[in-house]
Amino acid sequence: MDSDMVAEVRRFNRTVTQRVGALNDHYLGGDRSLGASRLLWEIGDGRDLRSLRGTLGLDSGYLSRLLRSLEADGLVTVEADPADRRVRVARLTAAGKTERSALDRRSDGIAEMILAPLTERQRERLVAAMADVERLLRVGMVEVEAVDPDHPDARYCVQAYFKDLAVLFEDGFDGDVVLAPDMETVLVARLGEEPIGCVGMYEPEPGVCEMKRMWVHDSARGLGLGRRLLVELETLARQRGATSIRLETNRSLTSAIALYRSSGFEEVPPFNAEPHAHHWFRKQLT
Repeated sequence: MDSDMVAEVRRFNRTVTQRVGALNDHYLGGDRSLGASRLLWEIGDGRDLRSLRGTLGLDSGYLSRLLRSLEADGLVTVEADPADRRVRVARLTAAGKTERSALDRRSDGIAEMILAPLTERQRERLVAAMADVERLLRVGMVEVEAVDPDHPDARYCVQAYFKDLAVLFEDGFDGDVVLAPDMETVLVARLGEEPIGCVGMYEPEPGVCEMKRMWVHDSARGLGLGRRLLVELETLARQRGATSIRLETNRSLTSAIALYRSSGFEEVPPFNAEPHAHHWFRKQLT
C-alpha cells in the first residue's frame, strides 16, 4: 500500500473528526457521546437490534451498553417484537423523540457552519467530493460470502433478480420456463447485514464453471460491485479447479454485456437452450 495514500487518509480522518466535533464527550453540545447520539438517531421510528448492529457495525456488548444508558435516561425502550418474540426492538420514548429532533437541528447547524465560509463554487465542490467519498467508503464496507443456495439472503437476492428481469427484458421474463440448474454456491454481497448483490455458480461438466443470476441492488449500482462479484467468482472457480467460466445473458442487459467483454469473456456459440438468452460467453482461466 502506498504510504503517501495512507498518510492522506489519516490526515483526512483527523480533519473530519475534529470538524464535526467527534472528539468531544458531549457531541454537538448535547449530553451524549457521538456513539450514543448516532444510535439515538438510527433508532428513529423503531429498529430491531440486529439491524442496528449491522448498520452501525457495533458488537453486541457495546450496543447493549449504549442502549442501557439511553434506557436509564428514559429515552429508549427495548422490548420483544410482538410478531416474533425472538426479535428485540428498540423504540424511542416521547423524551427520546424530543432529543432526536434537537439532535437533527444541531446536525443541520454544524453542516451549515461547514458550508457557510465557502463560496458557492466551493460548496458545490465540497458536497460533490463528500458524495464521492461516501460512495467509495461504501464500496470498502461491502463483504462477500459464499453461501448455500438455500440461505435466506441467497433466496432474497435471486427473487429480487427475477423481479428486475421482468422489468428489464424487452420480451418480458417468465420464470416458469427458465432453465433451473442446481446452483452449488451463491456469492452474496452484504453492506452491513443487508444483502445487496449476488452471483451463483455450478459445475455443468468437469472443469467448467457456469455463472448464473448476477444481481446488484439499485442502491449499490455504480460502485463496481458487479465487477467485484465477477472477480470473486473467478477466484473461487480457480480454487475449485475450473479451467473456464461460461454464461448466457439477455440482449437487454447491455451494462452486464459490457462488463463481461471488458473482463475477458468472448462470445461463443450457444451451449444451452436458455429461452431468454441471446448471447453466450466463455472465459478461459489461466
